[in-house]
Amino acid sequence: MNVTAGRIAKIGLISIFSLTLIFHLLILTGIIPYSMVWGRRINSQSQMIVFETVSIVVNAFFLLVVLLKSGFFKVRLPEKIANGILWVMVIVFLLNTVGNLLSANSLEKIIFTPITLLLAVFSLILVLNKKPVK
Repeated sequence: MNVTAGRIAKIGLISIFSLTLIFHLLILTGIIPYSMVWGRRINSQSQMIVFETVSIVVNAFFLLVVLLKSGFFKVRLPEKIANGILWVMVIVFLLNTVGNLLSANSLEKIIFTPITLLLAVFSLILVLNKKPVK
């Protein structure tokens, strides 16, 4: 992989995770209805709070891993740990892509399927990139 692909992947991941965090905060605050996500499987406000909180924590963790791998902080993750987490991200986002394809919500299918596929591809590029991405 070349540095340019790694840079695009890094910027893509940081951008998508940041926007995803904002999106889930808007759902948590009720600005966006929770019926729009989770394949319409959420049946109550309390269920939504649990799902959205978990989603926010996981997305924030993934964002932190990308930022650490990219050298945004002086603290660095050991390469093997960072790459292991990125491989988990590739798998999670591929599975999420399949889940979005099977969603009962057509808006979720149309919007979130390409986003999770991009997250999988960007994560794969970042983990395969042997040169440091700055």
